[in-house]
Amino acid sequence: MKNTLNNNHKSNYKWFFNFVFQDWRANKGNIKGRLVLLLFRIANFCCTRKIYYYLGFIYLVFYKILVEWFFSMEIPWNTRIGKNFILYHGQATVLNNQVVIGENCVLRQCTTIGNKVFEDGSISKSPVIGNHVEIGCNVIIIGAITIGNHVRIGAGAVVVKSIPDNCIAVGNPARIINKTIPGTNQVKMAASPTT
Repeated sequence: MKNTLNNNHKSNYKWFFNFVFQDWRANKGNIKGRLVLLLFRIANFCCTRKIYYYLGFIYLVFYKILVEWFFSMEIPWNTRIGKNFILYHGQATVLNNQVVIGENCVLRQCTTIGNKVFEDGSISKSPVIGNHVEIGCNVIIIGAITIGNHVRIGAGAVVVKSIPDNCIAVGNPARIINKTIPGTNQVKMAASPTT
């Protein structure tokens, strides 16, 4: 019986460390990205169960102060972000807590991802971002839209409409300029830019 309990504790610790360090390798050489994502994953873990939330409440306050005030980033602890997330230069990054980001995504500085407020005062849902999405700096993605898998969004783009899989989008408002060949990094030239 004692041996079974020890194995359960070891299993829980291993699961916790795997969860907290799931972005560590992806951010190799990126000290700020590693630190912020480690802090985020610990805070995110506190949201997995009510008991962890209550036990980790002081940590959640510490996280909010450190990440928002000192690192100038708003990444709410209950945001859903997939594994191997890469955060470059993180400064001025703002995410809504309803945003969903898939696995193996890259996010650069000065990026805002969230909902929009309509004229009648109602608020839209937030974007859902697929897997293997690369988002350039100064990008704004707002509204109840979906960004497909294997999408690249160029610097300064304002995305207010959904983007399908395997596309490259740039501009304000963002438009698809090229499509990528699935499973490769090769670009297939679009016949003409679409809006």
